Amino acid sequence: MNREIQQLVTQYREACHQPLCAYVYDLDRLAQEARNMVKLLPKDTNLFYAIKANPDERILGALLPYVSGFEVASIGELKKVRKVSADVPVLFGGPSKKEYELRGALRAGVTYIHIESTLELQRLLLIANELQTSAQVLLRINLNYDDLPTTNVTMAGEPSPFGMEETEIERALKLVAHQNLVQIYGFHFHSISNNLREDLHVAMIDHYVDKVEEWQSTYGLDVKVLNCGGGFGVSYDENPSFDWEKFIAALKSSGVLDRVKGKQLLFEPGRRIVANCGYYVTEVNDLKQSQQEHFAILRGGTHHQRLPASWGHNHPFKIIPIEEWPYPFSRPTVTEERVNIVGELCSPKDRLHSQAEVSQLRVGDLVVFLQSGAYSWTISHHQFLGHDQPAFLYYRDKQFQSISRSDH
Repeated sequence: MNREIQQLVTQYREACHQPLCAYVYDLDRLAQEARNMVKLLPKDTNLFYAIKANPDERILGALLPYVSGFEVASIGELKKVRKVSADVPVLFGGPSKKEYELRGALRAGVTYIHIESTLELQRLLLIANELQTSAQVLLRINLNYDDLPTTNVTMAGEPSPFGMEETEIERALKLVAHQNLVQIYGFHFHSISNNLREDLHVAMIDHYVDKVEEWQSTYGLDVKVLNCGGGFGVSYDENPSFDWEKFIAALKSSGVLDRVKGKQLLFEPGRRIVANCGYYVTEVNDLKQSQQEHFAILRGGTHHQRLPASWGHNHPFKIIPIEEWPYPFSRPTVTEERVNIVGELCSPKDRLHSQAEVSQLRVGDLVVFLQSGAYSWTISHHQFLGHDQPAFLYYRDKQFQSISRSDH
């Protein structure tokens, strides 16, 4: 969070007349991040944004000029994209597409549908014939791959509800034979989430290409598109995050790009694009000691920012000191102590950071949870206990563009 945003946050707090709780999205930084990533892309390679990481319409609008399109996993996400743009390319994924979603995808003119099973393909064939509408599909494959990078979330290389087995490819090809409406353009792989190792990611893509070459030879396929998914990681501790520039350089030197000449190579990151552009800011509402441990209780918590509880990590933060203290009684303060930073819910699991070392923390100070742009607000249980929602502040062109609670 730059100093200018920090000043605007403290000014907003002064106008609140209640403990501050807000998401802050730096749209200028987001646009710059997307520009930098796209600038490094090799020829015939496209960057899509997976909106599951954060589907906020203002974020989609800020990314629209830079990314090749958006990846969605439901008809609800598709509607969000189409509110931002009627014709931007869209990839439609998800393991449980309903008939109405497939119809909606065809009517909305999505670019590729990721097919996760032969049953889903059969449904799409019926619907395309009913609507007399063409569909371009990529088969999502769950590879038997023993050397996947180790991450918190794995979607392939093991029993999984995602994608189809390699042995199902032949059946899928037979299903689309002798008709022209539904065409298989290539394959989709999304095996892991939040990988931090660039070298292992390149090795994984190299394995994808090995398999595609094998299937081209076995089935006589003309593969036009290879979607290598996302999974580019962001570190929430002392480990380095995934280095996009290093990854692209390694990809170029690996020989993979020479092997996919004539094909479109797609990537669909979410977290890697937006995580560092968002902040969750909450005010310390109480400080107490219990059995030799200190607890800072926030106006906020995991009902707004569920990521640390979901992933089981201590979320990185910084403190914005607030000097104002409007009460006639003494201000609770801890100095040079370890503090558990917890939320306002009636649950011991409402914890964002355990045993954090702080030089000073006072009631009324602000705690800024960094890297809160992805998988934070939208995966949280907002209605639990009925607390007020946070404000949403958007920083663009050196000012807060809009402030809203109602449209989230």
